[in-house]
Amino acid sequence: MSTFAIGDTDFLLDGRPHRVISGALHYFRIHPGHWADRIRKARLMGLNTIETYVAWNAHEPVRGEWDATGAIDLGAFLDLVAAEGMHAIVRPGPYICAEWHNGGLPVWLTSTPGIALRRSDAAYLEALEVYLRRVYDIVAPRQIDRGGNVVLVQIENEYGAYGSDAAYLAELVRITRDAGITVPLTTVDQPEPGMLAAGTLPELHTTGSFGSRAAERLETLRRFQPTGPLMCSEFWDGWFDWWGGVHHTTDAITAAAELDALLAAGASVNIYMVHGGTNFGLTNGANDKGRYLPITTSYDYDAPLDEAGDPTAKFEAFREVIARYAPVPDERPAAAAPAPVFEVALGSVPVGSAPGGSAPGGSAPGGIGSSAEGAVGTGAAPSAASPQPPTFEEVGHLGALLRYETDLPDGFAGGELTVAEVRDHAWVSVDGVRVGAMSRTRHERSVRLPAGSRLSVLVEEQGRVNYDVRLGEAKGLIGPVAIDGRELGGWRATPVALEAAASAPELTVRTGEFALDRPADLFVDTAGWGKGYVVVNDLLLGRYWSNGPQRTLYVPGPATRAGGNRITVIELEQPAPAVARFVEAPLLGPREE
Repeated sequence: MSTFAIGDTDFLLDGRPHRVISGALHYFRIHPGHWADRIRKARLMGLNTIETYVAWNAHEPVRGEWDATGAIDLGAFLDLVAAEGMHAIVRPGPYICAEWHNGGLPVWLTSTPGIALRRSDAAYLEALEVYLRRVYDIVAPRQIDRGGNVVLVQIENEYGAYGSDAAYLAELVRITRDAGITVPLTTVDQPEPGMLAAGTLPELHTTGSFGSRAAERLETLRRFQPTGPLMCSEFWDGWFDWWGGVHHTTDAITAAAELDALLAAGASVNIYMVHGGTNFGLTNGANDKGRYLPITTSYDYDAPLDEAGDPTAKFEAFREVIARYAPVPDERPAAAAPAPVFEVALGSVPVGSAPGGSAPGGSAPGGIGSSAEGAVGTGAAPSAASPQPPTFEEVGHLGALLRYETDLPDGFAGGELTVAEVRDHAWVSVDGVRVGAMSRTRHERSVRLPAGSRLSVLVEEQGRVNYDVRLGEAKGLIGPVAIDGRELGGWRATPVALEAAASAPELTVRTGEFALDRPADLFVDTAGWGKGYVVVNDLLLGRYWSNGPQRTLYVPGPATRAGGNRITVIELEQPAPAVARFVEAPLLGPREE
């Protein structure tokens, strides 16, 4: 058995000063067949610790239906970290942000009428206690003082940027300690005095989150917390991308210099991210600070290990810096090899058949892509008629697509359709003919309608906001909906499940077969395609969009097999492509200047 504690100036491992040199890996963003590879490569960069969030909605998308197996087997992930001889840091939230769907909170929770999130609200606290105890059932026996490798557990996440409810934080601490967590507890906030004061408690160890001006930020952190080890537990070495933006990168030499400054000051560090991974399925989040910006499928993050787990220039630069302060293995990861390049002819999918032969992601290894909330639809039964369009939450739909329908007024000769708000993208049809679209990102809320008798609106939920006050907002057509100022009623809403996409009149679906000599990482080139989703075998890779910047979708090798494989393309905006092209390397779009 070992011990891990907080001393006057350092972390103490078995009573001796110890520096944490950690990197973030999210098990829910990596195919489980790649967990061991990514952990090992992180160690070869010089890390001694792996950190992960826990995504509540990945484990419990439906209340009471808890799952911690397969692609979301947190215990197995932590055991692989231990097998590599590394420590682990666990950040269970319950709110995690992470550019992840709804900030990790389940929709069933955030749509509870009257609930107050991230504060001392009875309904919220009751639900999160059940969640946390389930997580700690996994974590507690793996703590370092019980022969395991978990050395730190975080309380909440950057809470000082959101609230100041000390009683709420104290309740999280009570639950955590009562559930058997004995290792030190931490909080993290940006090193601004107001955030640091609101986001922690005296009995918790405060850490910082930043990616630049290390000396200045550490000085602020030290002023707030005079004793104990300094730690940047989110050292931002890159950034995330959103649809319609650019591919964000940071200069490797500049980032390495900031890391050097951190380590030279004697601080511990957790690099966010050492490997970003992928928002498989429909698990991407979104930000909205006046403009709604959904996160891309790739979570490459310009990390030292790219989306496919291959070392980058930043890997070498960080490894060189770490070697000045800690032992680094002589071994290096192998350089990336080009992925197979080939084309696959795509043909129509018979109505009634499931893309890929089964529900997307439904039987993938470990269930990746379906275990996280929102990956597939929940059925196709229409709602009862209602005066206002029901939301996704009101019809109990966890998928991405919901079709709204109503009759137009008798003798309708055309007019202007207006909606109070579209969340998040909508295609409008009259008598089965598409006549326009509305985009939340572009603040579009109206479409000119021609004469007709039946109105249909297909709404796509493009990603739930993962930050600040828009957590848990309703999705769909947010009424009232009117034509030339006259409100429409009689709305019915029908969930459109991706596994039944071939039966949906608004979607075009094409599929093709290809053979591989052995399982292999692949990159699907979506250039020239419109907007939609791709399934390879049983894995829903995620979303593509001509809006960019991302142009390829990553296929993890363990999701493929030697022999026959299948790709299915579900297209929303234009005829589905006749050919799928696989290219040798990722294409994530123009870089930030």
